[in-house]
Amino acid sequence: MHTPTLLLACALLLSGCARKPTQIALSDVVINHVNVVDVETGTVRANQAVIISKGQILRVENTGKESFAAKKYIDGTGQYLMPGLWDMHVHFRGGDTLAQANQNLLPLYLAHGVTTVRDAGGDLTPYILRWRQQLDAGTLVGPRIFTSGPKVDGPGAYWPGSLEVETPAQVRRALDSLQRLKVDYVKLYDSKISAEAYLNTLRQAHKRGLTVSGHVPASVKLADAAGAGLNSAEHLHAVYKASSTKDDSLTTQVRAHQGTAQPLSWAEVLPAAEAGYRLELAERTARLLARRHVAVVPTLHISAVLAELATADHRRDTLLAFISPRIEATYARRVATARRQPPAAVAFNEVLQGRFRELVRQLQAAGVLLLAGSDSGPFNSYVYPGAGLQQEVLLLAQAGLSPAQALRTATINGARFMGVAGRSGSIAPGKDADLLLLSANPLDDVRNIRRIEAVVSRGRVYNRRDLRELVETVRNKP
Repeated sequence: MHTPTLLLACALLLSGCARKPTQIALSDVVINHVNVVDVETGTVRANQAVIISKGQILRVENTGKESFAAKKYIDGTGQYLMPGLWDMHVHFRGGDTLAQANQNLLPLYLAHGVTTVRDAGGDLTPYILRWRQQLDAGTLVGPRIFTSGPKVDGPGAYWPGSLEVETPAQVRRALDSLQRLKVDYVKLYDSKISAEAYLNTLRQAHKRGLTVSGHVPASVKLADAAGAGLNSAEHLHAVYKASSTKDDSLTTQVRAHQGTAQPLSWAEVLPAAEAGYRLELAERTARLLARRHVAVVPTLHISAVLAELATADHRRDTLLAFISPRIEATYARRVATARRQPPAAVAFNEVLQGRFRELVRQLQAAGVLLLAGSDSGPFNSYVYPGAGLQQEVLLLAQAGLSPAQALRTATINGARFMGVAGRSGSIAPGKDADLLLLSANPLDDVRNIRRIEAVVSRGRVYNRRDLRELVETVRNKP
């Protein structure tokens, strides 16, 4: 080769090398040739490269456009990448004696593709705050956790650790304490709280700019709670009551029995509401909630589990081996209650499940933000972490939601409600790398969310073997 030609070749080679560092920056993970599921549009982008660095999605673009240097490559050919699942209603509770058993539940969420959970109130707040630090530091493995801290309820509250309020001063002190804890939202409960204290808590929290979720007591009309600042209604009981012509009279009766030896419970209110249930009222209620921007967490799965609790045999549940016997022992109370139900109550439960499915359709049609929540945790019998959320998504689809709508309830909708849609809930540059790699398209059939090839949490990849090993560490733990 002549010298000028050799010099020219070297110059071209050096110039090419000089450009490569800007094109081939070292990233942590590259998932190549994968089909990216867009949960917002309900479409799939084929043959994509997803580049992950420092726990975030750096780029998403067509595979083959250019090369990417990475510490780890994943061939996503024939596979589907969707955002990690959100469980918007779980519980960590049971006091100090159950703290470790609760912590042992964390891997179960991740193994089922749940990368974020929202703790809906309990008595383990100091532990949860510590777990969050450990999860962020990488010394503990599990989902991201949003928490309400202790529940707000009335005097003599059912759940230990609740903040008991009755007077405006007590409400102020309760909200002050929650703000000092820097909780992510406020959770209201309805075991003992009066209608006045409930609405006052909503108004005070709203003035402070706090997000409030909660059960709506039977002593409060859903419309009044929405007007006072409720951000999400947990479960469908209050929606159902508001869809009855008897809403006003039942509310009055419940208030009249408050503080007496025989207060009216939801078990008595719901059958009475059925006689006045009207589809047009359900549609009107749904439009009201949409107009007021009140989200709803239907929790269909636990409703179905509890409806069958008296007769179902859960002794052979495969996931029971991963639940501490001490947590399993907390299930006994609900089982005993279910077995004492008279035949009429059992029959009504079947009617109620059908009404709840109908309400889900009305809420979706009206544009209400639906949030998938399993209600898993101690005392909530046989609703298993992770698997319960998968089943909730399936039930929402069976109730009438399209696959894309059902997937949104467990991804972007949760992120929107918690105010973090800018960094989570979908697959785009700058978003958290919390992802779910599936062997089949969940937009074709939401049951495919169970066909997990890998889970990405905080940018770290857990393949099927990793996930199996992760859950095995908590098998038969006390």
